[in-house]
Amino acid sequence: MSTLYQSPRIIIREFLPQEQQTFLGLFEDNQVTQYLPYASPERYLEMFNELLENYEKKNLSRWAIFDTTNNNFIGMCVARVFVHNTNQIEIGYVLSRAYWGKGVATEVCKAITQYSFANTATKEVVAITDLDNTGSQNVLQKAGFERLNNLIRNEEEIAYFKIERPLV
Repeated sequence: MSTLYQSPRIIIREFLPQEQQTFLGLFEDNQVTQYLPYASPERYLEMFNELLENYEKKNLSRWAIFDTTNNNFIGMCVARVFVHNTNQIEIGYVLSRAYWGKGVATEVCKAITQYSFANTATKEVVAITDLDNTGSQNVLQKAGFERLNNLIRNEEEIAYFKIERPLV
């Protein structure tokens, strides 16, 4: 099991095969999924199987986030090639409600952004949110992302953010 990031507060690591229920349980809270595109329970199960395959192939994937103080499951984060522009890496996260508003999302965004720059050749990491999801928009701006013009996806407008690879 490989660890992507660890701080005194959180660890981001690969999901273990036996953590399937933990992953699926995250999406059972309607407030957690409020701003996510609809996915069926079957689709969430597929996502879990895909993330395990991605680990084997050393591809970008979804990872688990745990609280290092009590080992509670916090949520998951993702880095993937952006469907609207394959030169960009898209990041995202889903946190359980107990961890909202505690700065965890900002830390996760920074960690997954650094991981994307360190492990791919991309010059830009992007993120998208529902237009009403002001919490995540604030998180992205705190993590150094710049808001661009909205994108249209499936005839719906979404907020679009970008951060550029730091010049060394």
